[in-house]
Amino acid sequence: MEDRKLTVRAVERALDILMCFTKGSELALTEIASQIGLHKSTVHRLMTTLEDRGFVVRDSRSDKYRLGLKIWELSTHLSHSDDPAVLLLPAMESLRDRLGETVSLYLRDGGERIRIQAVQSNQAIRRVAQVGARLPLYVGASSKVLVAFAAESDQEEILNAADWPDTVDKDTYRAQLADIMEQGYAISIEEREPGAVAVSVPVMDHNGRIAAALSVSGPVSRLSAETLRDFAPVLKESARDMGLMISS
Repeated sequence: MEDRKLTVRAVERALDILMCFTKGSELALTEIASQIGLHKSTVHRLMTTLEDRGFVVRDSRSDKYRLGLKIWELSTHLSHSDDPAVLLLPAMESLRDRLGETVSLYLRDGGERIRIQAVQSNQAIRRVAQVGARLPLYVGASSKVLVAFAAESDQEEILNAADWPDTVDKDTYRAQLADIMEQGYAISIEEREPGAVAVSVPVMDHNGRIAAALSVSGPVSRLSAETLRDFAPVLKESARDMGLMISS
């Protein structure tokens, strides 16, 4: 029984290591150890195994690790038939061409949102959105959409989580969620990142549950609050079409 527990723990630690690469493409051993809270010697043993199996590669010059070809090999066998990141990409590209700004698609994963797809603006000055980025739920237009249209029990779990920051007043946040529910979209002006603005709407499935958050973002120098509000009906139209696509 003890050996089985140790084996499971080792698998969990190896997966935690691989998830570190969602925050950076190249990481040093000390960075990985710090992120997952393990001693360097323990991480080194796990990295050696992952390297032997092709899941990570170590650059001998920088002594940093990056994901290996085995990850790519696994990803090629994913089923894309019902993957919203793949299924909705053409619609996102059409929306980008129509509005001229960066389009992103987010899912909620526990107490975070993750950007599962992005179509970058073609303009010289643009908002670059990194696919795979994990962001907190207490700030940003897409975060608030994902929370506003979630089940009430999920909302309370999110707001009462131990890591909810004391600097974000829950009553104010709840009032914002009510406004978003009423108007059907959320706007953020430099809430999470200086110089960046966004407008976001929910993508609902055939059961009326939120499936994703669709957003358009760009620089504050080009997109005023009024412009973002003008974008909202266009996003809602696209989100309705996307909802039909993922429900079919």
